[in-house]
Amino acid sequence: MISYMVTQSVHDIGVRIALGARPGNILGMMLGRGMKLTAAGLAIGLAGAVSLTRLMASLLFGVSATDVATFALVTLFLGTIAFVASYFPALRAARLDPMTALRED
Repeated sequence: MISYMVTQSVHDIGVRIALGARPGNILGMMLGRGMKLTAAGLAIGLAGAVSLTRLMASLLFGVSATDVATFALVTLFLGTIAFVASYFPALRAARLDPMTALRED
């Protein structure tokens, strides 16, 4: 998703860089967008998982349906994967050449 956002906003990023935005600012902006989407997805997923615990309780062996450690580890794992997946497109956006970006339309 972040890669698509970078591709769609190359011109806007080029303008920001041409106006003085530093690579760290661009990196932070793109990572912020990605992590906001991740946080929303994790919140919706956790709410759905908690609401389905009664249905899933009969399918789980050795773990309770409301095991906080399992929910926390899965959330941390998925958040880490999303951060890594967002980092590389954000880095590409931060390294964008403003002249090339402004010439494309």
